[in-house]
This record gives sequence, structure tokens and C-alpha cells, in this order.
Amino acid sequence: MNLSIAKEQLLAGLQSVQNIVSTRTTLPVLSNVLLRAEGDRLSLTATDLDVTIACSVAAAVKRPGSTTAPVKKLVSIARELGSSDIELDTDDKNVTSIRSGASHFRVRGLGPEEFPSMPRFQDDRKVELGQEKLRAMLKRTSFATSSDESRYVLNGIFFSLHDQRLTLVATDGRRLAMAEEDAEVGERSQGDFIVPSKAVIELGRLLQEKGSVKILVGENQASFALEDEKGGSITIITKLIEGNYPNYRQVIPGEPKERIALSREDLMHALRRAEIMTSEKQNSVKLSFSKNNLAISANAPDIGEAQESLAINYKGVDLAVAFNPGYLIDPLTALTNDEVFLELIDELSPGVLKINGPFLYVVMPMRLT
Repeated sequence: MNLSIAKEQLLAGLQSVQNIVSTRTTLPVLSNVLLRAEGDRLSLTATDLDVTIACSVAAAVKRPGSTTAPVKKLVSIARELGSSDIELDTDDKNVTSIRSGASHFRVRGLGPEEFPSMPRFQDDRKVELGQEKLRAMLKRTSFATSSDESRYVLNGIFFSLHDQRLTLVATDGRRLAMAEEDAEVGERSQGDFIVPSKAVIELGRLLQEKGSVKILVGENQASFALEDEKGGSITIITKLIEGNYPNYRQVIPGEPKERIALSREDLMHALRRAEIMTSEKQNSVKLSFSKNNLAISANAPDIGEAQESLAINYKGVDLAVAFNPGYLIDPLTALTNDEVFLELIDELSPGVLKINGPFLYVVMPMRLT
């Protein structure tokens, strides 16, 4: 394999795939990136056997071929090189020579045949939508996933493809976030699956504001193929979480008694200020609604207290409810809308946060003190 490549192209490709590579692995090849040069592209692939990321970048290929090399070393080398042009040349012992300006490195790798093969997917089970739509959906739901390994089915995002809609759901048992978007879902593409948090994090990092994403689903794996307007591509393949996701629609409360319009930014900053005066033992903020006023207060005996009020349009009955402030701040941070709506039944029922759009967030209340 012999090729010339621009520094920014090589660095962009390596940075796209390097995050999932672990330095602590029983298989040495999993610390490496698979490099494959053909045509006018260099493809780079990394995997930890659960998540695989592959991308391709432009390169001037003089001799096609493939090898593997330690990804962390390649990133360090590419980042520090002073010249913008890099030449890669691999011999038959998988030693890759890297030349740039007056710099010369020789990096020992392993044979490409040792690298795990990529799974194949049936193209007739695909759903395509804009990258910016999926990125916004992930941002609005991923914060609600659980990290409790004893409830492993909640350690990811539930994807549901039905009735020409893509629905994403995340819950940790104390709150639930749901986002929806219209999508062309063919009959063979309908179904449900759970994408683990590690793949969700990588997806959120790699999705762009422009371009499309093609979702393909197999028996126990899913593929997300990202394509931009310049012809670049990144593919993320992940194992799926096995198990039955809970019936999330059962926890969505019925008709609310009160629906209160609130400024997202004002509420978010007021909650952040109140959160300062909470503790691990007393981690709740009280929201007290009265005529045209919202009083926000926190009181932790070992720390102190905080109080402030917001002028709002409220004509309902006086109502007080307490929430974990972080559980309200998370969705408010993920959203971009100027206005949000808080729906309440009483102080003991879950609260529901909504926007003028296909999103809702359910949060369990805390005991009033």
C-alpha cells in the first residue's frame, strides 16, 4: 500500500474512528485501525467488537492495499507533523513508513486478515432521514438513559419504526424522554430495537447538520451510514441490546389539570441557581404556582436555602410540586425552543414537559418538604 494524503484528511479520518478503540484489550489487533487504500479513497475502520466505525477520506493512491496500525500512535503522529502532505507506504511485513517533510516514522502493525470482518445488512430493510433530525432526536433523549447495569435494557435508546414515523425513547425509571419524526418506513423496515449508549454517544458526535443517514437493521445489529454533500461517508455498526423494552406509553399521564407556558431559558437558569442550594440528602426543588407567579425554592438544612420567583401567565389553582432539579435542567438544556409547557395533575403525579413539536418528557415528582 502506497499513498499520499493531506494531513487534515488523515487526521479527520482517524479522529472519526479512534474513540471506540481501547488500549486494554486481549486482542492486540483491536488497538489498531484497519487501513484500506483503493481508487482515490483511504478507508479507516476501528472496532471493539460491540461498536464498529468505518469512514473514508480522499487520498492519492499509488499502490492499493491494506494493513492495520496502532490508531493512537497514528493520531499522535498526524497531529504533530508540521507539513500538510503525508506519504504512507506499507511493506509486506505490515510495517508502515510515514513521511512528511523532514519527519520519518516506521510503525509496526498487524496483518489485515486478523481484523474482524464487517457484518452485511439487507438493503431492503432501510430507513433514511436527515442527519440533523436524528442528531436533534438523540440530543433530546440520550440524557435519560440508565447507567444501572442491572437494568440493561434501559442502557440505551429504544428505536421504534412504525406508521411512517421514527420514535426514540429513553428512560431510567425516574424520567422518560420521547422524540418523534416522520420517516418513510417500508413494510420490511418496521420494527423495534435498542441501541446501546456507547453507540448513541458516537452517533451524537459524528452526525452533522447536513447530509443524510441511512439506518439498516439486522438480527442483532444495526448500521447507521452517514453521507455528507461532499461524498464523504461514515458508517457506525453496533450490536443491539437484547430484551424487551418496557411499555413506555403506560407511564405517560392522562389529561392534565394545568398546562403552564414557561420561558425555557428563564426556567432553566432559575433551576440552576436553586440547585446550588441542594445536597445529596435534600436534592429537590419546589415549584409553587399561584396567580401569574412561579416561586422556585430549595432548602437543604446543612447548606442553606434559595428562593426566587418568575412572572408567568397562570390562572389555575395554587399548586406546589417538587422535582429533582437536574431532571428538569437536562431536557431544558437539550431543547432549543423559546417556550416550553409544563403539564401537571397534582403534587403526587408525574409532570410532563412538552414543546410545540413531537417531543415529551415525563418526570416523577419528589416528596414535598
